[in-house]
Amino acid sequence: MSGDTPAPSPSSLSAATVVVHAGRPPHEPDQPLNAPIMMASTYVAGGDLEYGRYANPTWTAFEEALGALESGRALAFSSGLAAVSTVLDLVGRDALVVAPRHAYLGSIGQLGDLEARGRIKAALVDIADTAAVLEALDSSPDGAAILWIESPTNPALEVADMERLIAAGHDVGASVVVDNTFATPLLQRPLELGADIVLHSVTKFLAGHSDLVMGALVVRDDQLYDVLKGRRDLVGAIPGTLETWLALRGLRTLHLRIERSQANAAELVHRLSAHPAVTEVRYPGFGAVIAIVLDGADRADLLTHSTKLWVHATSLGSVESTFERRRRWKGEATTIPEGLVRMSVGIEDIEDLWSDLEQALRPVAG
Repeated sequence: MSGDTPAPSPSSLSAATVVVHAGRPPHEPDQPLNAPIMMASTYVAGGDLEYGRYANPTWTAFEEALGALESGRALAFSSGLAAVSTVLDLVGRDALVVAPRHAYLGSIGQLGDLEARGRIKAALVDIADTAAVLEALDSSPDGAAILWIESPTNPALEVADMERLIAAGHDVGASVVVDNTFATPLLQRPLELGADIVLHSVTKFLAGHSDLVMGALVVRDDQLYDVLKGRRDLVGAIPGTLETWLALRGLRTLHLRIERSQANAAELVHRLSAHPAVTEVRYPGFGAVIAIVLDGADRADLLTHSTKLWVHATSLGSVESTFERRRRWKGEATTIPEGLVRMSVGIEDIEDLWSDLEQALRPVAG
């Protein structure tokens, strides 16, 4: 018999179960356990799909899984920046966007580009300074169009007073966008706090294996979903089918990866805080990203070039541990210390990770 027992509602299950089961085909004889890769650009007319720029069953499976995790409806995009651009395209001319001064460089870069071309006005603030954010929201007579939140921020790891800022944004008529890439829906669900749009660089923790580039938006409002999907259809910011399938496969182990990498990060924070070469350790108390500050750029560069397990690379959120000195990027904010090293902690054995770091820190401390 098939279909006699209804599937449990995602709302009745823990996130660790939802991440494994959401977005799967129905439990019926001869159905595949995993959503298949649908390699099709064209469909027979008369149904709901029509053309490959509008829909794909492989996208749908990933979007169902992520939507269930974030308590909303998800849309997959070709990259995190494509998702950022889709949201900012909705901002009217000369409208104000309030955003963190420390954030993903792609988001800051798009805001700067739009402001330089006279499209929008951008106010960059310390997102952890609630009073400063409230002042920026009130700085335009017409109010702000968007309050953009990252929490924790990239790479400074500041934490916003999310509930208060979301309420304040709505008070001035702003839509609230939260980049939830660092926290993931396992540690933070902004839609449940009232945010309008949640953004992810799927490339990072959600996919988790450094093998694809993808982005996503998640919303609760059906009208907003239709608007965002319409923009995706219009500009063609769609993900590849193989990338989406890989992202869904990676998503299945998110809870295990976060559990291990977060435990590793907490232990490294404890050990790094006592190391004489480290002048500051930044960690929000959750997640798998740490920032340490060394005494100047030279020492930070020496560290990132002296390890065997830790990989000097700019991305994050994967099974392997990566790190880099962020000010090596010319677009990074000057308020980020020259010696700040952002560390994305992976799932390796903690003693191996520490041994590799410790031997690289010795000459830095000397």
